[in-house]
Formats: sequence, structure tokens, C-alpha cells
Amino acid sequence: VQLQASGGGLVQAGNSLRLSCAASGRTFSSVVMGWFRQAPGKEREFVAAISRSGGSTSLADSVKGRFTISKDNAKNTVWMQVNSLKPEDTAVYYCAASSAYVVVTSPTRYEYWGQGTQVTVLQ
Repeated sequence: VQLQASGGGLVQAGNSLRLSCAASGRTFSSVVMGWFRQAPGKEREFVAAISRSGGSTSLADSVKGRFTISKDNAKNTVWMQVNSLKPEDTAVYYCAASSAYVVVTSPTRYEYWGQGTQVTVLQ
């Protein structure tokens, strides 16, 4: 699976972005999709994931109520709407794909990774 993330940018706190991840090379409905982020000097952390069908999602506690994840299997695309951004959301955001049959949150469960898109939130 090849993944291409986009949609990052430089925004003021409180603003929104919509991150996209386009996939190719494998039937999109056969993978769980996830978003992770990594800030400078920190480990990569789970942000959100969505099941193969799109019917089940998981969000990190730190983003619940602000971020949502969705996918369109026909378009081979997953999105993450990020609202009410905070400076602590600043990171490189990565999309990833997993062959797991249920939603998983550990980065070790994801076999395929995109190149990342930078999100910078100014105070």
C-alpha cells in the first residue's frame, strides 16, 4: 500500500485543518487506517483510527471532541478533520495502514506508512 498524506499547514490556535491520505496498491476496504503524530523530541503517538468498513473509530483522549476521522473506500481516501487546534497539536502527522481485522492503536500494528504532513499551530 502506498500512502500520500496532505493538508497540513501553519495555523493559528483555534483554527481547523482537514488532513487527507490517499492510498493505492491494495483494496482500501481491506485495511484499518490510522493517523499518528510525532512532535520534535517525542515518540510517535496514536491520534485516530478507523475500521475497514469505516463503521468503527478510535480517538486518543487528547483529541476527542476536536478531531474526527472518516474514510471513503470508493475513493481510497481517509480524512481527519482537526478542529480547535492547540499549540500542543504541532507535529508531523502520518497516516498508516494496518492489515488488522479490528481497530488498533499501536504503531507496531501498522505495516504501511505515508511520508507525513506538518501541522504547526501558533499561539
